Amino acid sequence: MGPSDLEEIISDIQPCESASVLVGPGDDAGIYLLNDTAIVETVDVITPVVNDPFTFGAISANNSLSDVYAMGGKPISALAIAGFSSCDYESSVFKEILRGAVHSLNRAGAILIGGHSFEDAELKFGLSVTGVVNREKILRVSGAEEGDIIVITKPIGIGILTTSLKGEKLTDADLKTAIGWMLTLNDKASKLALKADATACTDITGFGLLGHAYNMVKDSDIDFEITMANVPVLEHVHEMIDSGMIAEGAYNNLKFFAEKVEFSSYITEEDRLLLSDPQTSGGLLITLKEENLKVFEESDIFFSVIGRVIKGSGRIVVK
Repeated sequence: MGPSDLEEIISDIQPCESASVLVGPGDDAGIYLLNDTAIVETVDVITPVVNDPFTFGAISANNSLSDVYAMGGKPISALAIAGFSSCDYESSVFKEILRGAVHSLNRAGAILIGGHSFEDAELKFGLSVTGVVNREKILRVSGAEEGDIIVITKPIGIGILTTSLKGEKLTDADLKTAIGWMLTLNDKASKLALKADATACTDITGFGLLGHAYNMVKDSDIDFEITMANVPVLEHVHEMIDSGMIAEGAYNNLKFFAEKVEFSSYITEEDRLLLSDPQTSGGLLITLKEENLKVFEESDIFFSVIGRVIKGSGRIVVK
């Protein structure tokens, strides 16, 4: 399914017509108004991307927390969701995963209050996260305006690197930088987006840069014009692409979004797959007025301006 297919199915079954629903299906998270408090609700589950259980738990928690930050919110609590085979994994492995998740939650100022596990042949872990947000300062996936610049807050290529780890082309030590990025919370980037009066925001995860960028422009009268040379890429990524270490999800994403993206003739197939590479705990993709970029320039966080919003018909242009 595409990035919002499930949300559209949910909307068909139960339209969110309540006045208490501030943001329904189709964005990074749902927002519900309870009395005077705007509550952010999200859930995400992933399979292991590294070998160390503690690190996997911390990365998975970051990945789940990211949707709250993409809405401009602050996480407050979480429920753990775990699928694993009791015949294949010792309870100590699961305990380390939980310890890693709690470590990330502590850094985010949130707390683990429960969870649920189930038998599964493939190890899976994630969180259902609850947060709060200022109802007057909600970041949304749509809202970008012609003339805005496009900012990304983490380099891409994580899916290629974790695929290379599984294929034993790289070691955990080779992924040190990538792991550092996956362990980086999007809290600072979210606060800066709010301070810069961002017009739209999302986090980059399983549908890659192209998929999440398309979700920001679909059904609109704007396009995103992305400059490939300005897209930051993690170390080892290009050499792993040359070795054929590309996640199946990248091929699926590129196929799904092929008719929604216009590539310049000199953008290679390898670069197209890189832009489609599924990310775990990726950065935020933000649109804002160019004069407000100083908010990021005066900060200490990583960012790159990768393009501009132009008049169009809901497409992505890569040049």
